[in-house]
Amino acid sequence: MTFSMKTRANTLDKLENEELDLLVIGGGITGAGVALQSAASGLKTGLIEMQDFAEGTSSRSTKLVHGGIRYLKTFDVGVVSDTVKERAVVQGIAPHIPRPFPMLLPIYDDPSSTFDMFSVKVAMDLYDRLAGIEGTQYANYTINREETLQREPGLNPDHLLGAGVYLDFVNNDARLVIENIKEADELGGLMARNVKATGFTHDEKGMVNGVTALDEISGREFTIRAKLIINTTGPWVTMTNKLDAKNGNGQIMRPTKGVHLVIDDSRLKVPQPTYFDSGHHDGRMVFVVPREGKTYFGTTDTDYQGDFKHPHVTQEDVDYLLKAINSHYPHAGITIDDIEASWAGLRPLIEANGSSDYNGGGANTGRVSEESFNNLISLANAYSKGEASQTEVEKAISNLQTAHSEQTLSPSQVSRGSSLDVGDDGLITLSGGKITDYRKMAAGAMDLIRKLMHERFNREVKEIDSKKLQVSGGHFDPTNVDDTMKFYQKIAMAKGIPASEASTLANLYGSNTSRVISYASSVEAAPGLSLAETLSLHYAANEEMVMDPVDYLLRRTNLMLFHEDYLNGKKDAFVNEMAHIFNWDSDTTEAMRKKMNDQINETSIAYLKK
Repeated sequence: MTFSMKTRANTLDKLENEELDLLVIGGGITGAGVALQSAASGLKTGLIEMQDFAEGTSSRSTKLVHGGIRYLKTFDVGVVSDTVKERAVVQGIAPHIPRPFPMLLPIYDDPSSTFDMFSVKVAMDLYDRLAGIEGTQYANYTINREETLQREPGLNPDHLLGAGVYLDFVNNDARLVIENIKEADELGGLMARNVKATGFTHDEKGMVNGVTALDEISGREFTIRAKLIINTTGPWVTMTNKLDAKNGNGQIMRPTKGVHLVIDDSRLKVPQPTYFDSGHHDGRMVFVVPREGKTYFGTTDTDYQGDFKHPHVTQEDVDYLLKAINSHYPHAGITIDDIEASWAGLRPLIEANGSSDYNGGGANTGRVSEESFNNLISLANAYSKGEASQTEVEKAISNLQTAHSEQTLSPSQVSRGSSLDVGDDGLITLSGGKITDYRKMAAGAMDLIRKLMHERFNREVKEIDSKKLQVSGGHFDPTNVDDTMKFYQKIAMAKGIPASEASTLANLYGSNTSRVISYASSVEAAPGLSLAETLSLHYAANEEMVMDPVDYLLRRTNLMLFHEDYLNGKKDAFVNEMAHIFNWDSDTTEAMRKKMNDQINETSIAYLKK
């Protein structure tokens, strides 16, 4: 398989000259999921993304595949039920990406605390039941104050009661996108980056039948024809729909900005992801996550109306997060000078949902009523005293009543917080949702697409089991991840790659590791780079549509986010080897070097440190 700048011209030619069954606008996780399922269903599928794949939003998340942990604070049982089940599906179709990593929730004796030690145990037990992990190694448990401080000595001990521990998964968001895109390409989909939708075309009946598009690289405009078109542009959904005057009223997006900051773990070391109230008495919560020798924390949650392409970290964002982190780790003394990297991203929230989906708000989410939850707590307390039976507690759990009358998804939803709409002219819009829901959202969209293809074009479309549709790199047994990673590591080590680098390759590329290693037959270690680094770069350039250093260092790998010291010594070597791969002239090479350094300065928030 090749998926590179060399194949892009042919892809654009086909997009221009061949009618598609389905055109997907937007190359984030939602669009990537739809494109993969569409291609696997046998539809002639195209996808256009105005930037790099995942660049807009899907590389800027908290980098966790949530099981709905954050929704325990408002007990949104519907959301928890949806996401814990879908989390397991995502782990099955992309087993080299999400990894289990239990979360710690410290409990404080504070009137503003979400839970006390008893209620958090009841909440976690329900969470495990919904997730189907009761009785497994990942079942929840509580620890007392002393154990909590043993595990995280830096935590603020004042009024600390103990902690709850329950399952979550770490994630590599941008790689989840590119692996879906690559698999769609492998199945015949026409995946094109740096192509912007500029307008829509219609047939004689006024139905949408194409998109006018701009190749952002060459500046050439052309038209893409398609029987059906779906808008999956995330925060840009409203803007994209406004390009279509015949669409009618569509969803109005209300994006919020989330910010994460990265420091070295020598400044703050945590043994596992930790989750607590922000301390600002604003209903928000903060994650602290260990990763690759670093610790990152976030997030903010503020309405956003600025530049959607380039949301920035502001001084206000930094002040908010530093205050939160230093109040919970009072001896850490983290300052802005400790921040090595950062990222800011937008959440594609639907305005009609009301409050922020990130913090468990939103309309019709199935939040448990206070009366129902208190009844459950009362029964559980009685059971602990021998005054109620286990059956009574289980019945209370299964019969929880929600605070909203709507307890099932509306017809226009395919996951909670999402919306699936068809405009007056047939334009489909899939909006909202969360990264954990992407497969389910895409499956819901495909149900509609199959229906429309039958009704409008008398075309029967094969139905697939998307719960078993593995992404590129994920073609192995998801129940045996650790042993499989060791196997791929040995493949790399057999080429003389040290164990640590071989492990990195295996965990980054999964079942594609052998393809990465195959480049060793024609490629030697580049000046300033190891053999593993060189092979990874060549593979990304030839098979992951990398076009510049930022694509590789920020989105195909996490080097720019979690390896500042390492990158400073290697960045020029990466640019020089890319110049060799792409045959750049000296002016292009220096322009690419500048683009990389500008992004490093932005990521490190150098503009706030002056």
